[in-house]
Amino acid sequence: MKDMTDIPAVMTEIGRRAKAAAAELAFTPPARKTEALEAAADAVWARRAEIVEANAQDLAFGRDKGLTEAMMDRLLLTEDRIRGIVEGLRAIAAQEDPVGKVIAEWDRPTGLHIQRVRTPLGVVGVIYESRPNVTADAGALCLKSGNAVILRGGSESFHSSRAIHDCLVSGLRKAGLPEDAIQLVPTRDRAAVSELLQMTDYVDVIVPRGGKGLVGLVQREARVPVFAHLEGIVHIYIDASADPVKALTVVMNAKTRRTGICGAAECLLIHRDAVDTIGQGVVRALIEAGVEVRADETLQAIEGTHQASADDWGREYLDSIIAARVVEDEDAAIEHIRTYGSNHTDCILAEDPAAIERFVERVDSAIVMINASTQFADGGEFGMGAEIGIATGKMHARGPVGAEQLTSFKYVVRADGAVRA
Repeated sequence: MKDMTDIPAVMTEIGRRAKAAAAELAFTPPARKTEALEAAADAVWARRAEIVEANAQDLAFGRDKGLTEAMMDRLLLTEDRIRGIVEGLRAIAAQEDPVGKVIAEWDRPTGLHIQRVRTPLGVVGVIYESRPNVTADAGALCLKSGNAVILRGGSESFHSSRAIHDCLVSGLRKAGLPEDAIQLVPTRDRAAVSELLQMTDYVDVIVPRGGKGLVGLVQREARVPVFAHLEGIVHIYIDASADPVKALTVVMNAKTRRTGICGAAECLLIHRDAVDTIGQGVVRALIEAGVEVRADETLQAIEGTHQASADDWGREYLDSIIAARVVEDEDAAIEHIRTYGSNHTDCILAEDPAAIERFVERVDSAIVMINASTQFADGGEFGMGAEIGIATGKMHARGPVGAEQLTSFKYVVRADGAVRA
C-alpha cells in the first residue's frame, strides 16, 4: 500500500485491486463463496472479545465527539449483537447463489434461444456511518453476489470495522479467494470519500448508508451510479377501522424498540374519527414510555404533549421523539406522506380492506406495511440474511438491497448457425 498521505494514490491502488478481484469472483463457484462466509462467521465469534475491545475505543471516540444516545446505540457492539452478525453471515452463506441464475428464457422463430442471466455488478463502493455491523453485512452480500467491495466506514466505527474486516479477510483466505475482494479504506480522511465517488474506472456502483447529509453529499458529488439509501421518514397512519390492541402494540414497537434505526416510526397520523379512542391511548402510552410527542393543535389537548412546529413534519429524529397529527381522512394521510415522506417505509393500521387497498395503491414507498411494525424494514427480516441498505430510488434495486439486488444481467443467445435475413 502506498504512502497514506497520498490519498488519490491509495484509493487508485484499492480500486485497481478490487477490479482484479471482481474479475475472479464473477466465476467463483458458489461453494467457495459459502466456505468463505462460514469461515468469516467462525472468525467473528472466535474473536468477539477483540471486537468488543475495538468497539470500546470507538465508543470513547464517540463520547468525546458528543454523539447522541441514539447514535451511540447504533455504534455499540455487545456479545448479543456480535451473535447477530454471525447469524447474518451464516444466513447469507446459506442463501441460493444469485450469479448465473436464469431470470427468463424464450425461443424466437429465427432459431434463437434467449436467456436473461444474473451477473455481478463488478465493484461496489459502500460508504456508511456509525453502524459497524454494516462492515459484515455489506462485505458478505457483495461476496455472495460475486462483487468485490470497497468499504468506507464512518470515523466513529473505525476500530470496530477494522476488527470485523479482518475476520472477513480471514474467511476469504481460508477459501482461497482473493483477499482484495473485500477491502476497507484504511483512513478516516474524508478525502478518501471524494476519491471513491469519482472512481469511474474501477467502481460500478456506490451505496451510501447514513443520514441525509451523507446521502446528499454522495448524490451531489458522485460520478459513479448511486443506490441511494435516503432517510427513514417513516409514517404510521391509524385508520378509523384500526384494531385498538394492534394499533397500540405496533406503534409502541415501531417507535420504541430501537429509536436509532431507519425503520423507526417518526410520524403518527391519526384519522379524526379515531382521535378520542385509539389515538388518545396510543399518544398517552408513548408519553408514558418516555417518548416526546410533538403534536398538532388537536392532539395538544392530551397532557404531556409538546407543540409541533413546521419543521417536525418530514423530520428523521432517530431518537425518542415522534411527530403526531390528526388527519381528516385516509386521503389526507396519503397526501401528508407524499409531501413529507422519503419513500422509505410507511404503514397503515386498519381492518377495512378497502382502506388498506387504497393506501397500498396510492403510497409509493419502497416498503408499504399493513398492521406490522415498521421495524421489520430490514433485509434480515425479509429473509435476505442482511441488507446493504434500503434503496429509496426507483431504478434497479428498491427496498432492502440483498445479494440478488446487487446483480445485473446479461443476455445469453444460443442458436445452431442462425443468420439474419
